[in-house]
Amino acid sequence: MARVPLLQMSGISLTFGGDPVFAGLDLVVQPGDRVALVGRNGSGKSTLMKVMAGLVEADAGTVIIPPGKSVGYMEQEPEMSGFDTLGDYATSDLEPGELYKVERAGEGLKFDPDRKVATASGGERRRAALAKLMAEAPDLMLLDEPTNHLDIQAIGWLENELKSTRSAFVLISHDRAFLRELSRATLWIDRGMVRRQEKGFDAFEVWRDQMWDEEDMQRHKLNRLIKAEARWAVEGISARRKRNQGRVRALQDLRAQRASQIKRQGTADMMFEAGQKSGRKVIEADSISKTFDGSVIVQNFSLKVQRGDRIAFVGPNGVGKTTLLKLLLGEIAPDSGTVKLGTNLDVAVFDQARAKLDPNLSLWDSLTNDPDMAVSGKADQVMVRGMPRHVVGYLKDFLFDEAQARAPVRSLSGGEKARLLLARLMARQSNLLVLDEPTNDLDVETLDLLQELLDNYDGTVLLVSHDRDFLDRVATMTIAMEGDGKAVVYAGGWSDYRSQRGSDDQKETAKSKGNRSKAKQKQAEKPGLSFTEQHRLKALPDEMKRTEAEIAKLETLMADPELFSREPVKFRKATEALVQRQQKLAAAEEEWLTLEEKAENAAS
Repeated sequence: MARVPLLQMSGISLTFGGDPVFAGLDLVVQPGDRVALVGRNGSGKSTLMKVMAGLVEADAGTVIIPPGKSVGYMEQEPEMSGFDTLGDYATSDLEPGELYKVERAGEGLKFDPDRKVATASGGERRRAALAKLMAEAPDLMLLDEPTNHLDIQAIGWLENELKSTRSAFVLISHDRAFLRELSRATLWIDRGMVRRQEKGFDAFEVWRDQMWDEEDMQRHKLNRLIKAEARWAVEGISARRKRNQGRVRALQDLRAQRASQIKRQGTADMMFEAGQKSGRKVIEADSISKTFDGSVIVQNFSLKVQRGDRIAFVGPNGVGKTTLLKLLLGEIAPDSGTVKLGTNLDVAVFDQARAKLDPNLSLWDSLTNDPDMAVSGKADQVMVRGMPRHVVGYLKDFLFDEAQARAPVRSLSGGEKARLLLARLMARQSNLLVLDEPTNDLDVETLDLLQELLDNYDGTVLLVSHDRDFLDRVATMTIAMEGDGKAVVYAGGWSDYRSQRGSDDQKETAKSKGNRSKAKQKQAEKPGLSFTEQHRLKALPDEMKRTEAEIAKLETLMADPELFSREPVKFRKATEALVQRQQKLAAAEEEWLTLEEKAENAAS
């Protein structure tokens, strides 16, 4: 017996501002579906979800939900007027005997049901909306970026709940690890077309690239056919032969077909540019402690940050990650202990709360009114890494079109706001990047680019993120803040931390039984080196190997004798990148020799 769909969309068309979002869209969601909804920022993912939820009415087409079936949508900005507390809102549609479900979800998602709506932050409101949806457990759950504002522990709780739920769900998320764990099918929105693959997100990128390759091949064939037909038309005229009007019309049709094709959106032309090189020692914290409102943030914490480190800060929301960052940057003073900053530091900060974006300003004014970017006497230019640029041209580097330049910031999606903040951040040179939740709302392609930029950045990075996959791909060191002032340094990213944390727990158990050998532990360490230095000495050979591979790739590219005349901009960028990589390799080799010599001197 055929299953009855939970939701069926037929012939859906929708236009915003004169531009079609969807045209003739057909979509079915079946019981038990666990679907990842993916696509570039601004492609219409949230809009499609709102059409599915009945919150946005399509211009044409039908949305059918069978009688007796329920659909629930987690709102990004839930309407809570009329409710006194978050708990009142979350339990508003539950029977008295089901109220415990919100309490349980509240514990997992870490939201306080007694928090007054009037004083609740945007993140607390979203967690309440998610708890409400999880407690109601409709037949189909529509989840739009549910992991935003959740810490890693809460994300793990939500992951386990969704794995065990009987409800079907459609999920939008930037968190690759979350999507990989939960999805069994993928919906991909690309230029108004929605494709479905009966495989989870793990297979998405291979599928996407295959679709694009096929599209490029078809476009190439079409161009060749147009070229051949155009040559026939010209030769026919020059030879004064009677032209075949049918072939002329066919040529016109081919050109119209090419014109109607929607060009794929390119990759944002982002770059971090390191300014003057900082000293080798960037930050040195010695036995620092800090208490706020009776809560211990850190206790006797020490850390040495070396030039080139990529350090991640992880831990539950409210544990004090941002406070520790401010302590290390010298923005607030510790209660005890000392923090010393290195020389020539030029710090650039990505703001977690998006507080630097005025929602009522246009994108244009957001850049030109920034004192760090303003060009005196030029209202249409911004200063980008020491050079004036037209504001529209710079915005286009970040995938904003000319029409958006005059639109208010409030009209942007979360991912577009993140890109605008990155545009402001990347306009200045720096040698120390502080990134507080930079991955929220960014699409897969932009996350890939951001990771690549951080890999190639010739400076130091301090990173706060709950995106486990991103942490694994970027961090060379992880500081786990576990509460009650405990902050522990681990080598590597999130997975390395979890593995070492498990090993540490096993060691502590062995110690209590008398099975731990201190002699072996000392033999495993490099004498005379701090933990951070031991990690750097271990990591440097791989880092040098990667840099050598990048140099070889660039040298191969520049070996093309026609590159300069054919693509002068690409040649210039490749030349600059080659010089940077060579300098990076020389610095890494110098650092490795210094650390190895220090270890040998201490051992002798």
